[in-house]
Amino acid sequence: MSTPESTEPLLAPLTADEWGDDEYAAFGALMGLPGEKVPRAGSGHAADPLKFDIIGLLARHPKMARKFLAFNGWLLQRGELPLRLRELAILRVAHTRRSAFFWGEHTKVAAEGGVPEADIALIAGGNEGFPGADRLVLEATDELLADGHAGATTWERLSEELGTHQAMELIFVVGTYAMLAMAFDTWRLAPPAGSAVLPERVTEESDIEV
Repeated sequence: MSTPESTEPLLAPLTADEWGDDEYAAFGALMGLPGEKVPRAGSGHAADPLKFDIIGLLARHPKMARKFLAFNGWLLQRGELPLRLRELAILRVAHTRRSAFFWGEHTKVAAEGGVPEADIALIAGGNEGFPGADRLVLEATDELLADGHAGATTWERLSEELGTHQAMELIFVVGTYAMLAMAFDTWRLAPPAGSAVLPERVTEESDIEV
């Protein structure tokens, strides 16, 4: 009989006394602030770094984090892809890759951005309940995750429906969050208490009544 794998974290976020100039500069890259303007760890401020475990983990490699967070912050805050389409894609990545952390985090982001709870719930059931651009984005996300690329027909449909910029961004959003899910699931980062629970996969067998 195999022993269940431990769920103990393999890498922990920085503690308050481990934050220094390089780490604050990394967090500032996400916020669009110089490091000296970032609230101090343990301050209790709304943007206190200790409130963001994901940042506390990435900042263990501050030089890498600074570059990555500048890019990720741009995707989330200044990209052209609408929030709804971006969050549908991220939630599909989280569900497909079984990332409880990113499902919990981006269920909250999506809801706060105006995506109805009913639409979030549909993510786990496939693409049938989604029309138009929503469905196209979800189908493209599925294809990217399954095949590692989008086919020519899919790219042409994305470009026609969303425009070149948004279609390009979608690929980078899917790739970025697939990578993040891989990293944080490796380090066993648990979702914050009270986060939405990652839905089970829907399979054909689960739909069969016994």
